[in-house]
Amino acid sequence: MSVSPHPHEDLLVHLTRTTPLGPGEAVRVVAEVLAYFSETTEEYVRRRHGELQARGLTNERIFDRLTGELAARRVAAPELSVRQLRRIVYG
Repeated sequence: MSVSPHPHEDLLVHLTRTTPLGPGEAVRVVAEVLAYFSETTEEYVRRRHGELQARGLTNERIFDRLTGELAARRVAAPELSVRQLRRIVYG
């Protein structure tokens, strides 16, 4: 029985060649990065709001920060107003 190659085999080879990661570690890192970037904008906003709120930041500071973070994402999210961010968090 033949095993199909990993869909990101070239990335795994690159990581094991250019970093101290072993093959198993590289697979886990790629899986984590893909999961991170597969979050929807809404999931990202809710998660980051909770994280930043737990650090004691106010909503004003959180929403300012989220606006900057969303613009810097690898696949940039659409520009959201504070009202839209608040609606994502609180419904």
